[in-house]
Amino acid sequence: MHATSDATSDATGVAAGEEPGRIAKARRRVGPYTLITALDDPHTRVPVPERRYIARSTDGQHTVLLSLPLPGADRQRFLAEADGSRYLLGPCAAPATALAGPGEPAWYSRPYLPVLPLPTALAVHGGPLPERTVRALGAALAETLAVLHGQGLTFAGVSPAAVLLAADGPRLSCFGAVRAAAPDGTERSGVPGLEAGSLPPEQASGGRPRPLGDVYALGATLAYAATGHTTPEREEIPAALRAVVGRCLSRDPGVRPQLAEIIAELGEGTVPAGAPGRLPGRVIAALAHQSAAVLTADIPVEAPPAPPTGPLPHPQPHPHSS
Repeated sequence: MHATSDATSDATGVAAGEEPGRIAKARRRVGPYTLITALDDPHTRVPVPERRYIARSTDGQHTVLLSLPLPGADRQRFLAEADGSRYLLGPCAAPATALAGPGEPAWYSRPYLPVLPLPTALAVHGGPLPERTVRALGAALAETLAVLHGQGLTFAGVSPAAVLLAADGPRLSCFGAVRAAAPDGTERSGVPGLEAGSLPPEQASGGRPRPLGDVYALGATLAYAATGHTTPEREEIPAALRAVVGRCLSRDPGVRPQLAEIIAELGEGTVPAGAPGRLPGRVIAALAHQSAAVLTADIPVEAPPAPPTGPLPHPQPHPHSS
């Protein structure tokens, strides 16, 4: 059964006013899924490039992370980037596994695992993340970006909201958010869904996204994780991270470090991002709470269509060949 336009337009209201992980009372359908709850905190001031939900298939067999375009966004560009994400590789990649069909409201999905968007994780933790967590996060994201760049791709969507923290390491979502937001040559400053501090200057002015733009966005995202905002004063950044983050945030792409340098600097002696104790305790507790809430969500399950009743038709005889 396809979603109606009303289902999509009402989707934002499913969890409006709810905290992440709380289960919505009203249920809405999008494509083959029933929405359970919003993934993002509606009170966050950090822009999110798409509307994201935890949802379950109407047969009850699959739980997914479901993404919808922002109101007014270009459906075709949104779906084109979602389709491109299906081929992403790398330890933190989060490729789409299903997309809307022709004539449906735009959506795409990927398998669910308990995750918190980075802004939500800071809110749960009560402030910036510990330096050890930021270092592990940066190394893991840089490794994934290096793989994507080796595929000849530019992520063009790294931002605090794009980073999802899971118990076994981060996931990088919102592939192509910059490209989807506006075509090349169009100024992107102030475009809804794009976080200004993590938008590379050359892309904000309409330039084509290139790999060193991902490096800038990574630096801004790590600055956010370490300080609570993407454009901190240099002194606010922990001393051990100051040099590498500062180089990432250079307005001149040629001054930004290569990903191999970032991996070497952040990864030296760092416990992997998914290792026990790497995430703060409150973040781990919030992930466990979300998992339990989703597992126990009471979602109506549609029964499969009943088989036809009555006598079966007699087979027609096949004509003999001459």
